[in-house]
Amino acid sequence: MTTDLLRLRADAAENRDRLLEAARALFADRGLAVPMREIARRAEVGPATLYRRFPTKQSLIDAAFEDELLACRRIVSVGCTRPDPWQGFAFVLEHLTVLNTANQGFVDAFTSAHPAADVFAAHRRDLLGQLSGLAARAQAAGSLRADFVLDDLVLVLLAGRGLAAAPVSARAAAARRFAALALEGFRSAPGAGVLPPPARLAAGAVAGAAVGSLQPFTAAAKA
Repeated sequence: MTTDLLRLRADAAENRDRLLEAARALFADRGLAVPMREIARRAEVGPATLYRRFPTKQSLIDAAFEDELLACRRIVSVGCTRPDPWQGFAFVLEHLTVLNTANQGFVDAFTSAHPAADVFAAHRRDLLGQLSGLAARAQAAGSLRADFVLDDLVLVLLAGRGLAAAPVSARAAAARRFAALALEGFRSAPGAGVLPPPARLAAGAVAGAAVGSLQPFTAAAKA
């Protein structure tokens, strides 16, 4: 392999890394509405280079959030393997809340829907299925209130979006506090009040319904 070809490949890899770094930084700070040309300027590459590497904004979003998706899956996997299902449920809620407040772009991606994002629809359905089983085990153990439904977890994660407006230095602590307060509401306790009917935020997602069913687990966004 010639030196020129090696240099071209190295340049291409460097350009891709710079584009992803720029996209993650801008998405985190301003959400997903950042124009593609601005991402190219931030990465100090031309628009043609950007579109050659990422033909659509969705493809750039997918690549930029790949690590966060893996982190999300690890959180759910660890929680679901905990011997005590309540501890596993608490672990998932806390760590997903912290994850969702760390990156505004990721929050935006998780809370929007795009019908072409098949990989994220599968991701959403899989995680919801795992969490449904975890919640059922926690209820069977008497730890999770009997009237809990998966929509309630989605509701808390959606409400946690507001924490992204807190100062960066306080977000993680605020997320953990918020999750702990929510967990007290989920805990089974004598004399607990009756909840209003749930908002159907996750209906059909486990069965593979259309996107929008599990918004916090959907890393898809408008191109």
